[in-house]
Amino acid sequence: MSTAPSPPGPARAPRRASGRLVVLASGGGSTLAALLAAHDDPAFGARVVGVVTDRAGAGALDHARAAGVPTAVVAPADFPDRAAWDEGLAQAVAVFTPDLVVSAGFMRILGAGFLARFGGRTVNSHPALLPAFPGAHAVRDALHHGVRVTGCTLHVVDAGVDTGPVVAQVAVPVLDDDDEATLHERIKVAEREQLVATVGRIVREGMHVDGRRVRLGG
Repeated sequence: MSTAPSPPGPARAPRRASGRLVVLASGGGSTLAALLAAHDDPAFGARVVGVVTDRAGAGALDHARAAGVPTAVVAPADFPDRAAWDEGLAQAVAVFTPDLVVSAGFMRILGAGFLARFGGRTVNSHPALLPAFPGAHAVRDALHHGVRVTGCTLHVVDAGVDTGPVVAQVAVPVLDDDDEATLHERIKVAEREQLVATVGRIVREGMHVDGRRVRLGG
């Protein structure tokens, strides 16, 4: 795995991004595929320039390779401890000099080493209406709590577990006959649409983070 000779600029939200996206993914990559489809449209204003996963078998790698996008695998087992892996992840992302990092189905918490470089310009898509139901089992937890409405959230990544400032949200109703699989599939549809639309706005108009408040555009 190659690394960048030096880290990118200060870890803060850019006023306007120039459109270089790096996507972090752990799974099948359906959300990545939506971004790859969007980046072929000049009106979108950005391109996915790199995809980084934590698993060599992640389906997201297939989507990236089919689109001709460079990839990197940063597996925790290849590092002596969590801090070393976090630094390795940051180095792998830095190779692509991104303006915005998009965590899309990436099942790892980003630590201090990563956030020192990319904090304030990393966003994550989560399948619930935060601050309700953070963590890896958001859809299951929403069903177990009997909520009638859940949804998806795009938020700025911070040091907590799904605790960063909210950028955008979309509500998804819970149907009487929903199970975890059917509900999650409808949330994924909303997630993909929200992510493409909001990431497009961020790269075209800029993102400003002021405490818990996020503003897009000038």
